[in-house]
Amino acid sequence: MKRILLATAGTFLSVSLAFAQTMSAPASNNPGAPATSMGAPPSANPMGAAHDGGKPAASGDTNQAVATTGANADQPAKGANSFTKRQAAGRIAKKGYSHVTGLTKDGDGVWRGTGMKGGQSVQVWLDYKGNVGQQS
Repeated sequence: MKRILLATAGTFLSVSLAFAQTMSAPASNNPGAPATSMGAPPSANPMGAAHDGGKPAASGDTNQAVATTGANADQPAKGANSFTKRQAAGRIAKKGYSHVTGLTKDGDGVWRGTGMKGGQSVQVWLDYKGNVGQQS
């Protein structure tokens, strides 16, 4: 029985040490560089993509579908929209539009309809990212 317990403890210790070694950050080739996770300089984008030059994260068609920010795009992003009609109406209402009616999903996956804002009837839209806007 003691042999089984000792063997199990030894195996657990070996696996734990091996796991700890694989989880440590790689050494930097630059000894003066600050240590960061994955050995990357602190200003590097972890995905290797270039910075967008200060545009709001929600603008345009080049963002991830999961990008959610307070900023809205000037134009709706085209893509497969999984919002239901009821969800679309609710999101548009949360952005200050009332009496949202006539919602239909167009060929680009954008919910479009009519709403009231500031006492005026306006054409509103909701894209697949959850951005809400109105036609100018």
